[in-house]
Amino acid sequence: MLLLCICWGFQQIAIKLVAADISPMLQIGLRSAFAAVVLGIVVLRRRGLAELRDGTLPAGLLAGVLFAGEFLMVALGLNYTTASHMSVFLYTAPIFAALGLHLLVPEERLRPLQWAGVAVAFGGIALAFLGKGVDAQAAASAAAPNMLLGDFLGLLAGAAWGLTTVVIRRSRLSEAPAAKTLFYQMVVAGIALPAVWAAGPAAAPHWSGQAVVSVLFQCVVVALSSYLTWFWLLRRYLASRLSILSFLTPLFGVGFGVWILDEPIDPTFALGAVLVLAGIMLVSAAGLIQEQWARLRGR
Repeated sequence: MLLLCICWGFQQIAIKLVAADISPMLQIGLRSAFAAVVLGIVVLRRRGLAELRDGTLPAGLLAGVLFAGEFLMVALGLNYTTASHMSVFLYTAPIFAALGLHLLVPEERLRPLQWAGVAVAFGGIALAFLGKGVDAQAAASAAAPNMLLGDFLGLLAGAAWGLTTVVIRRSRLSEAPAAKTLFYQMVVAGIALPAVWAAGPAAAPHWSGQAVVSVLFQCVVVALSSYLTWFWLLRRYLASRLSILSFLTPLFGVGFGVWILDEPIDPTFALGAVLVLAGIMLVSAAGLIQEQWARLRGR
């Protein structure tokens, strides 16, 4: 799980590193298309298209549209904001997933501790958005123009990710093999993102050595291996424990952004990011926290 967090934290950096050579949107589209082909072989090898006639197709396409929308926002946002900021705002997804499940699934009602986490997280988001001083704004503009727009797109990406979780939990996809769910998502993203890129004024990709390595990393490690490993872990370990460890991902993303890309981190954003992560932890790990507290009181 630690290796997965490092991988996911680095993916925004890998995209940003070669953004001048290959559009972020095309990078994500190519990695999705690659994963879709491999997963298609895995999912369809026995029954062909009949494998998709089990009632999961409508929900799968909706999950795919949300997945494509998520990474469309990521690709656009990275043109305006830093990879560090994108790492934090993208991982607000558990907050939106918890709110959606609270509204739609009676057994997923938020507990008081989780509501406190939602309040803390949104307070952190507000601070990260609006709390920059004049000097910090000037430094941010030098690193990434229109940073506020990029941050907002990152937040929309987190919301789309959270809604994807709600769709999966509320449909037949909740009982479908992980590879099939991921296949739906990758197919839609692998078609939609390159199409959007081709329709725009983007420049032709320049296949430098660094660009090739970055795209291969995203295709093989991020889009295929890491997601399948994540689903494999979820079948064998408690999701609450894994979710707590996943909070390391934005920390790695921020760290890599500062170390590799020399991105500035102003104190206000750092405090806001800490509040966001603390709120997400309260929302995702409320049951575990209350369980441990009850054990301590019992002693």
